[in-house]
Amino acid sequence: MKQNLPVAIIADVRYTQHLTGPGQPESPARTTSIIKALEDAGLKTSQNTLLPREATDQEILLCHTPAYLQLVKDEIKLCASSPWQDGSLCLSTGDVQISPASLEIARLAVGGALVAVDAVMQQKAASAFCVVRPPGHHACSNLGMGFCLFNNIAIAARYAQKHYQIERVLIVDWDIHHGNGTQEIFEEDPTVFYFSTHRAHYYPPGTGLAKQKGVGKGLGTVMNFPIEAGPLDREEVINAIQNNLKAAMKSFKPQLVLISAGFDAHHRDPIGGFHLTEDDFAILTHSVQEIANAYAGGKLISILEGGYDLVGLAASAVSHVKALI
Repeated sequence: MKQNLPVAIIADVRYTQHLTGPGQPESPARTTSIIKALEDAGLKTSQNTLLPREATDQEILLCHTPAYLQLVKDEIKLCASSPWQDGSLCLSTGDVQISPASLEIARLAVGGALVAVDAVMQQKAASAFCVVRPPGHHACSNLGMGFCLFNNIAIAARYAQKHYQIERVLIVDWDIHHGNGTQEIFEEDPTVFYFSTHRAHYYPPGTGLAKQKGVGKGLGTVMNFPIEAGPLDREEVINAIQNNLKAAMKSFKPQLVLISAGFDAHHRDPIGGFHLTEDDFAILTHSVQEIANAYAGGKLISILEGGYDLVGLAASAVSHVKALI
């Protein structure tokens, strides 16, 4: 029966209300370009689209500290009483542009991922793609950075564990930037396996090294593949997932698979530097899907991270969703 259920698309026009200012690559146009492309391809309809909800404080606190949540509330509140113009203010902890609606929209980004978890775990959808922003994988437990306020995918993992008794979660991150926040949140936790391919010696500095394999009880559940930008980068990304990740999952056996779906490794991306095509993202999707089918009953949820060339982003998202189907 599961194979006949739809791929759910979590999307909402309200994601455009998180304003980042002129010239910022993480712009409202990212989600609108993806939604239009999915609609044009017949992949997003009223039947398979789910609206997000706002995540509660308690849900955000599954992965973030109370002090950090309060900081976000306080600093975004200041936007309404300061000379704010189109995302000209930056969160004090890092490079995250904020605007008056950013807290509400960041709650919707987390909530979109949680709606996807509910849909997949309750067998209302075989898999899901969350067209959300702001992205999340750079957000650490106590600070935001790299365009990210809250760690959407990390909270989704914890939520699934808490509400659906999932014991082992795999997070696959193919964004061109290392998801330092996701690694930080889970590096001591043996129940969440974090796997990342990313550009070596890039953002953020000093993280995502191959020698970083987890800490304490979590040792062995972090696997990083820093890859040099060059003519072979696309093959290295594909090989890492098809060979190294699949081999590691034989012993971990995840019960739920989550993807940090950044598409900034696309060859058109202005800040990426890799050479992947939209067809390559279909290959990556199929490879991760095979893991989900083998160990997790096909339960797979994909959450948007980076991707800043609107043409390449939209094409990659379409290829990704086609592969999920």
